[in-house]
Amino acid sequence: EGQASDCQQADPLLEAVPEGSIFLADKAYDSDAIRDKVEARGSFANIPPKANRKKGFAFSSFLYRYRNLIERFFGKLKHARGLATRYDKRADNFLAAAKLFSTRLWIAANESTA
Repeated sequence: EGQASDCQQADPLLEAVPEGSIFLADKAYDSDAIRDKVEARGSFANIPPKANRKKGFAFSSFLYRYRNLIERFFGKLKHARGLATRYDKRADNFLAAAKLFSTRLWIAANESTA
């Protein structure tokens, strides 16, 4: 559904948020329900407020910059054709391929150029 909101998919994601952690998300996830669920788990929701929001929340732009690292990582993962098109239908094979390509990216970023 092209018109569906990102907030509808937040419930499965919020179950994986560890207690006492920081939940980084973009403006699409700025809703009172999501903020309440994150706070109920003892975590902090660092989500920039939408332009039409009346009530202000604590927001750290410094912490929000770390979200960019995650976005760039997923952008690099899409360069692996098998991951981008989801050739592996089994979840365990797909996870193994994602881990393998992530390791390849990590090695390429940390290898010596001397």
